[in-house]
Amino acid sequence: MGLFGTDGVRGKAGEKVTAYAAMRLAMATGIYFKPHAKTKKILVGKDTRRSGYMIENAIVAGLTAVGYSVIQIGPMPTPAIAFITENMRCDAGIMISASHNPYYDNGIKFFDSKGMKLSKEIEKEIAKIYDNLELIEESQEQYKNIGRSKRIDLAEGRYIVHIKNSFPKELTLNNIRIVIDCANGAGYKAGPTILDELGADVKVIGNNPTGYNINEMCGAMHPEALANAVREYRADLGIALDGDADRIVLVDEQGEIINGDKLMGALAAYLHKRGELKNSKFVTTIMSNKALDDYLESQGITTYRSNVGDKNVSELMRKVGTNFGGEESGHVIFSDYSATGDGILSGLQALAYMVESGKKASEIFNPFKLYPQVKEDLLVNKKVPLEKIEGLDKLKKEIEGANIRHLFRYSGTENKLRLLLEGDDKKLLDKYMQKSIEFFKKAIA
Repeated sequence: MGLFGTDGVRGKAGEKVTAYAAMRLAMATGIYFKPHAKTKKILVGKDTRRSGYMIENAIVAGLTAVGYSVIQIGPMPTPAIAFITENMRCDAGIMISASHNPYYDNGIKFFDSKGMKLSKEIEKEIAKIYDNLELIEESQEQYKNIGRSKRIDLAEGRYIVHIKNSFPKELTLNNIRIVIDCANGAGYKAGPTILDELGADVKVIGNNPTGYNINEMCGAMHPEALANAVREYRADLGIALDGDADRIVLVDEQGEIINGDKLMGALAAYLHKRGELKNSKFVTTIMSNKALDDYLESQGITTYRSNVGDKNVSELMRKVGTNFGGEESGHVIFSDYSATGDGILSGLQALAYMVESGKKASEIFNPFKLYPQVKEDLLVNKKVPLEKIEGLDKLKKEIEGANIRHLFRYSGTENKLRLLLEGDDKKLLDKYMQKSIEFFKKAIA
């Protein structure tokens, strides 16, 4: 398994993501960016995991050792790191987070000077440097060339103002009651602040991080907590963030979880109606339900599909020339305002649609019926390349012969094999899912 996954480097803190590995990775990153340096500054933020202290200090040590100066801004949403990196004219940005994973995992994500996630080609170059201990040793600076670090506590204000400016100035959230679940994560300050400053009646849950309770039975990974709070407080909308606040799950006024594909379909149609959807194009991933494509086609919108990962969505958005895309899992990208998925920003755009339409969330975010899907995750000890599994092609052809769409892939962040089947007949889907599970259990011992 390579150093980088689908979203940076991720694993158990103290096991894969150790202080030594973080320092070495930071040194490799600094070595890569130095020839392209304009300011010799790199921004570093983190979520609320206890292990973030260890990793942050190791990264600062690594970057300063190779001559980079570091700006530390503490717990902050991943999209805030992307924005502030560009806003403060840094050469790169680093976010310490394992996103939606449990507290005992941690990770390191990277952004370039424009707030964009690094391409696979750049990640490969950094990985090569990481493995070149001789180069790392000889690249360490001395005397006055050693970098320095400083902490800025008010950087979050820049992000808050920026995200507020994405909300139409002619609209207000007055008389809108919202419950926001911050997942005890990086958005626990910025999310409620933004909603409150726009006039909403805000009830906050999941905003007491201990270092060990991030994503624990709360946030986007467990939206049932939000659903209960929405019903209890008779809210108009519920917003659940994940641990680093780049993902969103919404709950309507009835306490029902809004499907991610339906949310994106509704927002794409809303932008298109306002004349704000660039080139009438939308990008999602191979995981999304085909009903989304069919609905958007009926609205005059062309859908494009990328591989899984918001980085891949963003790259395809730039390639086809659009400003909106996302994943059904909750990463939603409005590239006019953010280079990456942003849960808080996405929540504001959904609220803008609600307020402008004058309708309830249950009405506007249920624009079409999904085709039946079944999904399963299988834990694996090793990720055997799928193309090397004997008999898999035969199974795929049998599934396709039953008019079922299939997707088998490994998670880029966890030791899991993800299985998805989609078709018209739910009983047939269940039958072939069980057959697929049995096949993979035997094939990947």
